[in-house]
Amino acid sequence: MADESKQNPVVKVEDRPTDTDTDADIKTDIDIDSTTEQPKTMAPFSRQDLSTGWEFKLTGDERPDAWLPVARVPSVVHMDLAAHNKIPDASLDLNELDVQWVGEACWSYRCTFDAKASTSTPTSTSPATDKNAHPHTRAHLVFEGLDTFATVYLNGTQILECDNMFVAHRVDVTSSLLPEKNILHIDFASAAQRGREIVDAHPEHQYVGTLGSAERMAVRKAQYHWGWDWGPALVTAGPWRPVRLEMFDSRIEDVAVRYELEASTLQYLEGAVTTRVSDVTSGTQVKTRLVAPGGTTVFAVCHDVDLTGEVRVPFSLSDPQLWYPRGYGAQSQYTVEVELWETGVQVHSKTQRVGFRSAVVVQEQDKIGTSFYFRINGVDVFAGGSCWIPADMLPPKATEANYRAWLEMMVEGNQIMTRIWGGGYYEDDAFYDICDELGILVWQDFMFACGSYPANPAFLKSVELEARQALRRLAPHPSIVVYAGGNENHFIQEYCKLEYDWDNKDPQSWLKTSFPSRYIYQHLLPNIVAQEAPSIFYRPDSPWNDGRPIMSWDRTTGDLHQWNVWHADMRLYQDFPQIGGRFNSEFGMQSLPHLSTIESFITDRSERHPQSAVMDYHNKCRDHEKRLATYVRDNFRAVDSGIKNWVYLTHLLQSEAMHYAYRSWRRDWGEAGARACGGALVWQMNDLWPVTSWALVDSSRLKKAAFYAIKRDLEPITVGVVRTHHDWTKASARPPKECTYDVWVASNGSVEARHLLSGGDLEVELRFISIHTGQDVSPVQTQRLPTIKVNANGTTPVYVAVTLTDPMSRDEAYIIAAKVSSVTGSVTTVLAYDTDWPQPFKHLSFRNDRGLKIDRKVEGTCSRLTITAARPIKGLIFTEKADLQFSDNGLDVVPGETYTVFVDGLVGEDDKLEWTYLGMDEYDHRAVTNGNGVTNGNGGTNGHTNEHSVNGSANGNGSHM
Repeated sequence: MADESKQNPVVKVEDRPTDTDTDADIKTDIDIDSTTEQPKTMAPFSRQDLSTGWEFKLTGDERPDAWLPVARVPSVVHMDLAAHNKIPDASLDLNELDVQWVGEACWSYRCTFDAKASTSTPTSTSPATDKNAHPHTRAHLVFEGLDTFATVYLNGTQILECDNMFVAHRVDVTSSLLPEKNILHIDFASAAQRGREIVDAHPEHQYVGTLGSAERMAVRKAQYHWGWDWGPALVTAGPWRPVRLEMFDSRIEDVAVRYELEASTLQYLEGAVTTRVSDVTSGTQVKTRLVAPGGTTVFAVCHDVDLTGEVRVPFSLSDPQLWYPRGYGAQSQYTVEVELWETGVQVHSKTQRVGFRSAVVVQEQDKIGTSFYFRINGVDVFAGGSCWIPADMLPPKATEANYRAWLEMMVEGNQIMTRIWGGGYYEDDAFYDICDELGILVWQDFMFACGSYPANPAFLKSVELEARQALRRLAPHPSIVVYAGGNENHFIQEYCKLEYDWDNKDPQSWLKTSFPSRYIYQHLLPNIVAQEAPSIFYRPDSPWNDGRPIMSWDRTTGDLHQWNVWHADMRLYQDFPQIGGRFNSEFGMQSLPHLSTIESFITDRSERHPQSAVMDYHNKCRDHEKRLATYVRDNFRAVDSGIKNWVYLTHLLQSEAMHYAYRSWRRDWGEAGARACGGALVWQMNDLWPVTSWALVDSSRLKKAAFYAIKRDLEPITVGVVRTHHDWTKASARPPKECTYDVWVASNGSVEARHLLSGGDLEVELRFISIHTGQDVSPVQTQRLPTIKVNANGTTPVYVAVTLTDPMSRDEAYIIAAKVSSVTGSVTTVLAYDTDWPQPFKHLSFRNDRGLKIDRKVEGTCSRLTITAARPIKGLIFTEKADLQFSDNGLDVVPGETYTVFVDGLVGEDDKLEWTYLGMDEYDHRAVTNGNGVTNGNGGTNGHTNEHSVNGSANGNGSHM
């Protein structure tokens, strides 16, 4: 063993070495072992992925041809049945109904494999228990995830029984493993049936909740598999995560890095790398190396391992390279390399990345109540983003490429945070790796959603193992900044009137109430997080408002799921500014998927209308038709109920609703010490099934207009303008005689915002433009804001409560158009636009030609669209296609302004561009063409979408000339 002075050294280094530094130049008080390599007396660690060679069948089916091949593991039975055409595609038509039997059945999987890691093959076929007959002393089967009730056999011997989809298992099979022809057999019981059996066995507990079936709460499995209000019920089974064989004499069990960053200057940190090793011998050594983001070795040390099997290497760094969320700095990550050596032979190694950063949830008393916002590396960050549901109904289909496509889309949309919802599963490592790389902050729920869960001893034991495993696996990721106990479980306590006394602080007594899972959220999980991830903020639930009633919609503290728009009271979306909370972690508005997506999942053309059985079935929300129709008809003329028009109107509806929400809550970011709102996470980013839902992007990964509205509202610097509106739905539609308007500029703390504010003045221009004529109805107003007067990383009022008389006359209804520009010397650069329109849109007339012109110029692999109009245009939406990528969409076009949209993939002479805007059908007009593919848009909100050849023009009826 090494002497005591070398057992736990503090390695002090100055980061950011010069370009001439090499490994040899780095000085530490430990010498790297340079002993001449010894003869190999121990075999190196080997890993054999058991991904192929699998078969499956219906359990109990004894027919000779019952076993069918499995393409690849990870898999679940729905994937394998579909591959053999045993079940239809559950995403099409009403096929979900035809596959429900799958979840009620039991399934068996098996795999035959050789222990390929052997360097010599014993002649005997008996188990390899003799070390002399086998080069490794240990053999483990590792199951990263079995879905869900599984009994596992190796060569006829039961080796494992499990009941938690989220838990990984490591089984010592040294005494059971054969050199060749091992048979691994797994029986999966029906999770639906077993869940019902558990419910029946525990009548003392009230399995109540919303969505899905009651038995889901008895099963530690992805809750959305029982169906949710945006997805089907497909109760899966199978080896849903990788299975492998590991063979070794000694191995690295775990590598953990903990650190504390000096809070005031962020220029110094102290930490430790702790390595746990199994099967230690007298010659076991661990070599630990820390590599800086640029590839330079920061330190490298070697230790003997004592019989505890643990090596702890303290270290300190001066001027560390920190990890920042995207836009706020670099996503710097260090690499920790650990090697395990036995008597001079390297037998195992592990590498992991770690990002150093400070993440604080600021909860301070203020004049409203208690703040809730994030401070990363000393910078206050407005956490604008979205909620994440699983990427696919069948988890193994969510590949790294799928994750990257979705997450890069978030970045494209200026989203800086995602909330992993508690009804799915702890995501694959690739998801978090990409978040680390891209700089996306992660809010991670534990897997409890919308229910009253049991808390009997067996259930609690399973939850504890699940939580510890998840926290240890996710520990290296700097992107994770908050853990929540689940999703809307305390709401269920209130809604179902379960026992709850906030003043009772005795956890054991909670177990005896009708809401025993309070013990999980407020005692078990916070204690586990404190032990396994002490630097990460924990909250018992989402929403959570510090013990106040959830259904009070408290706006003074905590995070809020604001569903008084759409659900509950069905308030106008124009009310979002008045009902936001300190942090809005859920809210939304439904819209249909894109027309091409609808055409892909409805095979019968006669069913492709908004009220068809298939369309109705592909909207899982309660009262969905009434709610969606109410919001559409409250706001827009819906004289055409064709599917194309309904897609357009619901996309515009969702876009407008999200703009009202994000624009106002970005305004409420306020300033340091007065942050009324710390973030907004829309429900939801993605769809996993073709469905009418709240998603910003449909299941074909086609963006909706709301995606772009949020993107514009989350730019580094934005401008907002809004006038007060009366509620025309509650009484007379007669407009008020006067109203007021506000204008403001909002900036965040990003590098780009700081650069823009340091380079010159900001100028805000305000115009009042007739919808009928396109002319200004009052003089243009301009305000120059010297940057010294702008609230950096905050909101700057420009006009406050300015009175307007006769704000919406029938003859001269007008928009208010705001523009903010950066002025540096003689150079003026437009940064952002915003428009406020009279409400509701259905009361407006667009009978005059809008004078829309779209110039197209090919630039390499994309086209530049230059857009102008003679009269105000509302909601110019280009049709999204799989092979086209738009830089912006869903625009308002203001006369006198020029807008630029880049379209990747629009390069061929025969490529077509389609668009719609509000009121296109009100005026029968001819196209205006200007040279290289310049045209005015024509079509209609009643289904007359314009189709435009890039080198031609379109006539007034939307037909291609």
